[in-house]
Amino acid sequence: MTIDGEAVTPGETFGVINPATGEVFAYSPECKREHLDLAVEAANRAFASWKLNEAIRRKALKACSAILRANSDELAEIFTLEQGRPFQTTKEEIEGSAWWIDEVADTEIPFDLLEDSGSRRVEVRRKPLGVVGVITPWNYPVFLAMIKLAPALLVGNTMVLKPSPYTPLTTLRIGELLRDVLPAGVLNVVAGGDELGAWMTEHPGINMIAFTGSVATGQKVAQATGIGLKRRVLELGGNDAAIILPDVTPKDIAREIYDEAFGACGQVCIAIKRLYVHESIFDEMVEELRRIVEKTRVGDGMEKETDMGPINNLPQLERVTELVEDARQHGAKIITGGKRMPRPGYFFEPTLVANVSEGMRLVDEEQFGPVLPIMAYSDIDDAIERANRTEYGLGGSIWTNDIELGCQLAARLECGTAWVNQHKRLAPSIPFGGAKMSGDGTQFGQWGFDELCQLQVIHLAK
Repeated sequence: MTIDGEAVTPGETFGVINPATGEVFAYSPECKREHLDLAVEAANRAFASWKLNEAIRRKALKACSAILRANSDELAEIFTLEQGRPFQTTKEEIEGSAWWIDEVADTEIPFDLLEDSGSRRVEVRRKPLGVVGVITPWNYPVFLAMIKLAPALLVGNTMVLKPSPYTPLTTLRIGELLRDVLPAGVLNVVAGGDELGAWMTEHPGINMIAFTGSVATGQKVAQATGIGLKRRVLELGGNDAAIILPDVTPKDIAREIYDEAFGACGQVCIAIKRLYVHESIFDEMVEELRRIVEKTRVGDGMEKETDMGPINNLPQLERVTELVEDARQHGAKIITGGKRMPRPGYFFEPTLVANVSEGMRLVDEEQFGPVLPIMAYSDIDDAIERANRTEYGLGGSIWTNDIELGCQLAARLECGTAWVNQHKRLAPSIPFGGAKMSGDGTQFGQWGFDELCQLQVIHLAK
C-alpha cells in the first residue's frame, strides 16, 4: 500500500482471483484500521501545503498522466489478470485515464463574480474540502479512480483511495508509481474489503466520500456520511434503456448497439441493459444483433484474438446465470447464448433474450453482464413509459433519423443523461450523475468541481 509516500506492507493479505481461470494468482495487502488512521493523518498533514499552490498541483497532475502512459503495458497486464477484460481494452482504459487527467489539469477552476458595482464586489470562490475518500468498483478500476483523483487534487484536496477487493492490484501499483511525483500524503492507496469501506465512510478525518458501486452499498454510504454531515457523491447502478424508432435501419446501428450493450462483458453502469425496438423492425434488429453476438470470440483477455473476457467474479456470474434462468422459466426465448461456458473461469455466453417484459427480473433488475433483453413496442408513448418504469435513472438513449424528434423524446426519459443516436459517452467538461436510485451528486465539469469544494462568498464593500 502507499501511505504518506511510503510502501506499507501489513502482515495480512487476501487472494486475488484471475477470472479467466477462477484461481488465485496474486495476493494483496489487507489494510487494518490502524493503517487507515495513518493514511488519513498523512492526507490531512499534506493538505496544509498541497492546497496552497495551484501551479504545482497542475504540474503534478501532468506528471501523473505521463507516468500512466509510460507504464501502460505493465499496468494493462496486471489489470487484465485481475479484471478479465482483453489486454487492448485495459490498455485503452489506462491511456484514456491519462488523457482525462490532462484535460482536467488544463481546466480552469470556476470563479464567479456576481457583482462589481460602485458600492460592493461579490465573489464566489471554491475552497478545497480536505481529505476525500474514494471507493471504486471492479469493472473500471483505473478510470473510475482517475476521474475522481484529477479534479479532487486539482482543487487542492488530498485523497485516500480504496479499490475493490476483486481488483486491487492495478490501483496499488499506480499508487507506487505516483509516489515519485506527488508529495507524501497527497495520495494514499489502501486495500481491503467492505469493512475498510465502512471505516472510511465513518472516519472523522475524511471530509468527503466519492463512491461508485451498487445501490445497496451506496445506501449504506449515504447513511454513514449523513450522520456526520459528510459531503458525498454517489454513482450507483443503472438499468439503461435504448429505444429504437421505426425509421432506423437495423443493420446501420446493430454494431453500435452491440458495443454499447456488450462492451466490457456488459459490466458497465451506463451500458444499454434494456432494448426497446419498434415492432415493424423487431425481427430484423434481433437478427442483426444475433449475427454479431455469435461471432464474438470469448476467452482469456491475455489472448490476442479475444473479443470478450469473463465476468469478473463468481458472485456476479451466479447472479447473471440466475437472472437468465428466471427469464427462461417465465417464458423468455433465448435467441443465442444463455448459459455458463464449460471451461475454467467465470465465462458466460453473450446472450440475447426475447419474449421478455417488465415484471421479469432480467428486465427490472440490473444484470451487469453479457445479456441483453429485447422488447417490442408499437406506440412510442408506451415505450417511454416502460423505459421509465424503473427505480434506476442513470442513462438512456433514443435512436432515430429524426433528430428533432429524438431530442424531444430523450428529454422525456427519466435519467441523468439521455443520448440521441449514441450511448455511454462521457467527457471531462460534461456533468454526469444519476436520477432516482442511480446516484446522488454530480461529477465532471464545473458541477463536479462544486461537489469537491466548499463555496465561499466574499463581500467587499467599496
